[in-house]
Amino acid sequence: MNISTLIGLFMGVGCLMIAYIIEGGNPANLLLPSPMIIIFGGTFGALFLQFDMEDVLSIPKLVGLALKNPPTKEKDLALRFVALAEKSRRDGLLSLEEDMQSIDANEDPLLKKGLRYVIDGTDSEALRELLENDVAIFEKHRKHQAEIFTAAGGYSPTMGIIGTVLGLTIVLNNLSEPDKLGGSIAVAFIATLIGILLANSICLPLGGKIKVVLAKEKNAKEMIIAGVLAIQQGESPKLVGDKLAAFVSEKDRSALESFNEE
Repeated sequence: MNISTLIGLFMGVGCLMIAYIIEGGNPANLLLPSPMIIIFGGTFGALFLQFDMEDVLSIPKLVGLALKNPPTKEKDLALRFVALAEKSRRDGLLSLEEDMQSIDANEDPLLKKGLRYVIDGTDSEALRELLENDVAIFEKHRKHQAEIFTAAGGYSPTMGIIGTVLGLTIVLNNLSEPDKLGGSIAVAFIATLIGILLANSICLPLGGKIKVVLAKEKNAKEMIIAGVLAIQQGESPKLVGDKLAAFVSEKDRSALESFNEE
């Protein structure tokens, strides 16, 4: 679980509610059916118009992706490639067949795919193009997922303004009842408040978080490509380790360098 995401969600909404209560407001007054219908119905309606149904229905899954804390596996990947490089130089590329078969479903499928083509003797340039194409498609898919939240963050404030305009129209039609004007105007502006809150405290940050997850995943995939090509070209384990150290975080790099020196 990504703690920073949870903290951000609770702070973004919670601090606003606390300030509202301090000023004497009642949070229950914000949960009115009409603004909710306009904002959520209008926002999701716009999303269905812009995206496929499958994309919109995947929103709960994407929220789960943003809440996850992707494990930092670059150090383990680097050590694994160093071991694979040592084995391939000693026993040949065909000896990596067993290692390829031992890759489980939880690991990046790009690793298994790359090793399989190395064992099959695929040309280096063709292999690079194949793996980089996989990464490009993956990146395009992740960016498309982030765009769903970015679009929602653009639509919800506009729907809030539309709700406010509708509310003020009703107010102007009932000027003959001045005692009710204050409450009616407050209800009208709640729509704008909720729309802006939904966009800036939830939708846009979640879209940005998915892009952060993408950057981590892409770094690991680029590292796999570099490691696979280094093994195919028969580079020494130390050179492989030094190459892959560039993908590893600063705190893990020293441990990798000390391993390479052994």
